Amino acid sequence: MDKYSCIIIEDEPLALERTKSFVCKIPFLNLCGTFENALDGLAYLKSNKVDLLFLDINMDELSGIELLESSKIESQVIITTAYQEYAIKGYELNVTDYLLKPFTFDRFLKAVNKAQENSTQPLQNSQQDFIFVKTENRLVKIDFSDILFIEGMRDYRRIHTINKRIMTLQNFSELEQIIPSNLVCRVHKSYMVGINKIESIERMRIKVSNQIIPISETYKELFFNMINSRI
Repeated sequence: MDKYSCIIIEDEPLALERTKSFVCKIPFLNLCGTFENALDGLAYLKSNKVDLLFLDINMDELSGIELLESSKIESQVIITTAYQEYAIKGYELNVTDYLLKPFTFDRFLKAVNKAQENSTQPLQNSQQDFIFVKTENRLVKIDFSDILFIEGMRDYRRIHTINKRIMTLQNFSELEQIIPSNLVCRVHKSYMVGINKIESIERMRIKVSNQIIPISETYKELFFNMINSRI
């Protein structure tokens, strides 16, 4: 198995040790170094190529966001932070994933697997405007632009599109990884919504194709930040 080189830039000692311990549990990751500030990490990146960067946001001297904005980072980036409000900015800067502390090893592994998949298909998200989802014994093609909303139904997810409804066992985490968040956004533990299909938003409710969908506290800030960026 090919090894993926990585570094960690993190100024909190306990968080650094936790991320380091997670990296060491994954056989295909090779930890090349850890740095307690962004300037030292940036200096390393200027003379060393790595596949993956685990990057904290709130750091002295130079923040993680400032590092991404001011430097050409060729590595895939997984942001690790305790602050959800930077999520939109992170995705605008094309990060691979956004981990909110304290994250579990399972969530960490999903982010790393996503980075591994991106490295074998680096242009997939920019070229494709559709996905294939598993339903019963076949794969069904769905255009992102046709998705009205996706709802959770116990073990299943029902994808409502303009022309059809598809039941799939793929969970929300899997769907979030393969559908661009600027097109279909998670708004509730049981719902994702097609942004361009929203008819109205009133208080904490969204109207899509005569369906009223709740916005939960967990996803409220992320959702409204995305909506406000389009006003």
